[in-house]
Amino acid sequence: MTTIHYQYSHLAARILERYLQKKIPVRYSDNVEILRSYAPNKKHAYKRLVSERLYNVVLKHREEIDSHIVAERDFDIDYFGFRTLEKSYLLKIDGMCHETPQFLLMRVALSLHDDNLIKAFESYDLMSRKYFLHASPTLFNAGTEFPNLSSCFLVSLEDDSLDGIFRTVHKCAMISKAAGGIGMHLSNVRAAGTYISGTNGESSGIVPMLRVFNSTAQYVDQGGNKRPGAICAYLEPWHADIMEFLDLKKNHGKEEMRARDLFYALWIPDLFMKRVENDEVWSLFSEDTCPGLSDCWGKSFEQLYCKYESRGSYIRQVRARKVWEKILISQTETGTPFLLYKDACNSKSNQQNLGTIKSSNLCCEVVEYSSKDEIAVCNLASLGLPSYVERASDGRPTFNLRKLHSVTKVLVHNLNRVIDVGAYPLKECEVSNMKHRPIAVGVQGLADAFFEMKLPFGSRESRRLNLEIFQTIYHGALEASMELAMKEGPYESYEGSPISSGILQYDMWPGIQPKETESLWDWKGLKEKIHSYGLRNSLLVALMPTASTSQILGFTECFEPITSNVYTRRVLSGEHQVVNHYLVDDLIEKGLWNREIKDQIVAANGSIQDISSIPQFMKDMYRTVWEISQRVIIDMAADRAPYIDQSQSLNLYLRTCSMSKLTSMHFYAWKKGLKTGMYYLRTQAASQAIKFTISPSMERRAVPLCSIGVDQCDSCSG
Repeated sequence: MTTIHYQYSHLAARILERYLQKKIPVRYSDNVEILRSYAPNKKHAYKRLVSERLYNVVLKHREEIDSHIVAERDFDIDYFGFRTLEKSYLLKIDGMCHETPQFLLMRVALSLHDDNLIKAFESYDLMSRKYFLHASPTLFNAGTEFPNLSSCFLVSLEDDSLDGIFRTVHKCAMISKAAGGIGMHLSNVRAAGTYISGTNGESSGIVPMLRVFNSTAQYVDQGGNKRPGAICAYLEPWHADIMEFLDLKKNHGKEEMRARDLFYALWIPDLFMKRVENDEVWSLFSEDTCPGLSDCWGKSFEQLYCKYESRGSYIRQVRARKVWEKILISQTETGTPFLLYKDACNSKSNQQNLGTIKSSNLCCEVVEYSSKDEIAVCNLASLGLPSYVERASDGRPTFNLRKLHSVTKVLVHNLNRVIDVGAYPLKECEVSNMKHRPIAVGVQGLADAFFEMKLPFGSRESRRLNLEIFQTIYHGALEASMELAMKEGPYESYEGSPISSGILQYDMWPGIQPKETESLWDWKGLKEKIHSYGLRNSLLVALMPTASTSQILGFTECFEPITSNVYTRRVLSGEHQVVNHYLVDDLIEKGLWNREIKDQIVAANGSIQDISSIPQFMKDMYRTVWEISQRVIIDMAADRAPYIDQSQSLNLYLRTCSMSKLTSMHFYAWKKGLKTGMYYLRTQAASQAIKFTISPSMERRAVPLCSIGVDQCDSCSG
């Protein structure tokens, strides 16, 4: 019934949430005592459900903590969000949930701030009122005896040897056990057919190796059946196994040449894009005979590449457009590989002083340095943008940028604490995170915020608000990190970084400067303070997909437009009917919402563009992503990019794919200077399932459904 009216979702959730509240103690402290004393199997050694540290804090301050819980805020979570929490997030005893959503949020807040109840209660209040939410691993594990709170890990394949490869397999298994998503670069692995001196034989290349990692991802799930293991392999397109790499996720072909449970991404130097554009020859190498190609970028890379090319050190040569065509075919069939631009990621990074960045993470938004001795780590959380929309005295919606700024600062303090209180699956993770202290402040619900503000996605006003939001977040994050540095000192590798020389993210983008006359924020004054005190964190902002955490808060994912106004969502917690409640409210106000209109929207797969009774201004407001030019999506990503010091998980959408459309789209994103050119490519199916709930005449008018993608996103917080 949720597609008849979305309030049925809230009603269903309230029934379940009230039932859960009745099953467990009313007082938070009493529930923590039960969780602490629970023994799952007395015959064997076991871990308690909550940590002794959390238990002691709760007992010490039980009256204050119990009185601060607002149980009624559970009812702000809809059915979809509650089922998501129930499936994966709430602590369980004998398979049954034994904490409420409010108890979970208090567990997270107390685990981060211990005896500092002022900070803990501030964090609890902001999370329970949907101003922000930490990423899934933090929600899973905060306050437990497995405090693995970090989301993203960037692994360097140690070296091109059997020992190095299998040590990396072990690292990936340990990280996946800790609920981390993994990005792994492997351009330094020798190509198939190259010489192995130890055995006097030939290498079998990266395909059989990646099948081992594929099995590891299948076997070691994230956090014990909470999420499947997730590894993304990054390769540069000069690698001689590139053609085989691009086939690994396809649904057809020889099974021994496939590894479908991994994700695939290309780490593309500008030289490759130039040669595709100019229809030139592209040389393929193996780094065992041409060392250093993965270790440099920009002009240094181009000089080394051309040097090896002029020597004839390549394994073979192909037309650059042949490789490009293979990339596009793979994207059309599988939605991958993801595309990231090596030179943009390195030239616009505050970690340039550490060395060459060789990959991103699983979801293409975390861009950090990793090496044999350092596994880069990032701790994530997202701001719920619709919560900052307020009503002025005359009833008009306004976006409270000052509130966003202040909450961003709270979130930076929280994420900085995650670094200190969290556990790490490997020593190399702890070394990197303590040395560089990167964090990632993201967002969810940008489309919801536009709906609240009555701004069509891509309109001039929405683009201005988009820019203001991310200027505010970046400024707030910098200011908070600077204030932390005043107290605790700058992060260890601060000296030599671009920021230590007064270069902020927008300074790395040609022609971009905040206009002081239009800006709310004092950038000049902030730079002066950073010059005096430094920063506590090397990186601050990254826009992750928020696939699960946005389900919990009931917002749209990250910064994306809606994909449909009525649809079915299939995830780990089951199948859920979702309706755009902003559209429903507007249709009710106009006296237009009824079962016939609903059936027409379902028949059109969530589009309202061809429904004559709906006014044009509503059609403009509620366009789906399939009805918005991808140029607009890319332009808005480029507008905010100078205020995002990591990157963005940018999905692109095409109703129908063609080589020319894909090429135009990718080159436009590359020339805009984006670090992530594309996360997933979403396309639409040529056919669709019959809709038994609507009339045949409506069925015939329906348009194709989205077919690409997975039932449950393997994303940073999904």
